[in-house]
Amino acid sequence: MQDRKPQEEPSGSAEAGRRSRFAALPERVRPEDTVEERPATPRDPARDAYDPDEWMVRYSL
Repeated sequence: MQDRKPQEEPSGSAEAGRRSRFAALPERVRPEDTVEERPATPRDPARDAYDPDEWMVRYSL
């Protein structure tokens, strides 16, 4: 076993500085403030349209 030295007592000004900095919790952040909402873009019906001629040209040639 090793002998441990007792920790030194902090000075008064250092302790007061820590207490002033960490005495209170930061303000709460509401969940509404953490989420960004954007409107969805409408789908382009021409993009999803099925064209049998285009399909035949793409996969047969």
